[in-house]
Amino acid sequence: MQQDLNLPWTTPSRSIAERLAGELAQQIVSAGIAPGTWLTEVDVAAEHGVSRTPVREALLALQVWGLVALAPKKGALVTVPTATERDELLSVRSMLETNVVRRLESADPGSRERLTAGLRAILDRQRDAVARPTDFAVLDYAFHAAIIHHERSGVVDEVSRLLGPRLIRLTYLAVGATAGRLDVFADEHAALLDAIEAADTDGFVRQIERHLAQGHSGYEVAR
Repeated sequence: MQQDLNLPWTTPSRSIAERLAGELAQQIVSAGIAPGTWLTEVDVAAEHGVSRTPVREALLALQVWGLVALAPKKGALVTVPTATERDELLSVRSMLETNVVRRLESADPGSRERLTAGLRAILDRQRDAVARPTDFAVLDYAFHAAIIHHERSGVVDEVSRLLGPRLIRLTYLAVGATAGRLDVFADEHAALLDAIEAADTDGFVRQIERHLAQGHSGYEVAR
């Protein structure tokens, strides 16, 4: 499943720094490392049993992904998502998904069938995971990623790897704020799937806008 997410830590890592960046990123997006936490080269190196050089490279990667802000002689401060960042990130995600759905209008019918079959498989797993928020969050992100990457665009892949860590952090926040009522998210995904299957692009746009507005209104962000 994780190989379908197109996140930096789901692709094969070649170096200690890449693996470390991935581990830290996963902890940050799932709130295992809380916003406002300071990460120092010394502490991270000691905790993971590595030298400071790969730690420095890993922290630089986390900054590129928008998960930390580096401060000279202090380390890296785990960022807090802002309202503006949230709205802009979700707008980009909505545009990417809508573009794929619009392009299906002129695509081979088999393309739509492949997408809906893949989405239905993810949705079935989501419904089975409504009592497991962590698993549900990964599947929630996977559902939207399956739409975004349906056409396998290299440029979209690049954008997704850059913005993905911040987007999945928002997913974890939304799922955490809705825990106990995650069947609502699953039902909304079913409505998105129905719109795609019916070739109802306008309906998909209405559904995705409602889904994002309602799903991401229940958690706190910085102003």
